[in-house]
Amino acid sequence: MGSLAAEVAADFGGAPRRPKFLCLHGFRTSGEIMRTQVVGKWPEEVTARLDLVFPDAPFPAEGKSDVDGIFPPPYYEWFQFDKSFMEYRNLNECFAYIENLMIEHGPFDGLMGFSQGAILSSALVGLQSRGLALTRVAKVKYLVVIGGAKFQSPAVVKKAYPSPPDCTSLHFLGDMDFLKASGEALLESFVNPYIIRHPKGHTVPRLDEKSMETMLEFLDKIEADLPCDETKHEEEAHLS
Repeated sequence: MGSLAAEVAADFGGAPRRPKFLCLHGFRTSGEIMRTQVVGKWPEEVTARLDLVFPDAPFPAEGKSDVDGIFPPPYYEWFQFDKSFMEYRNLNECFAYIENLMIEHGPFDGLMGFSQGAILSSALVGLQSRGLALTRVAKVKYLVVIGGAKFQSPAVVKKAYPSPPDCTSLHFLGDMDFLKASGEALLESFVNPYIIRHPKGHTVPRLDEKSMETMLEFLDKIEADLPCDETKHEEEAHLS
């Protein structure tokens, strides 16, 4: 697991602080696979403005991966679930694992997630706003949701999607994505979300001209906020 911005900074002899995102990969894939999906598809104009960290999920895949034969193993999963996506196993352990990652490798400005990682990321923002998760780390202020959806269990829904959190979010919605309907419903949990629509299915899409405009607006918004956060990050680094 490595920081993309650290590599870029080394190449260019140092660079200003970039907004730092913990990137949560999809079900039965890996951090390295998500790194390939994102950095391999998005232009450097985007990725060079972000500090992206790609960890592996805590649990080895318990079954066959949909990317087997496309990307090499090992494969991991964040938690387990039943066929109706109503019951979950190891969810609290997953939350604790992510919080420990954020303590060890942070501080982080935001979360980015694809598929299972996107479902987790968007729920964690709501849970954190109620003091039910990520209580030992700074507030997540930015969110990138790629092929995301809501948890379906009423008990989790009640806790994870309260009144919209104070979080600037960007959502990718694919016309052919089997999670599109749930991804659309997730938009209601955020205030004025940035939205990128694309014609593909359940995937990390490439950015066309229109998508790039939205992405750059999102990045500009984050960077405009960063000076206000800089002192806070310096204080957190000093205390740690």
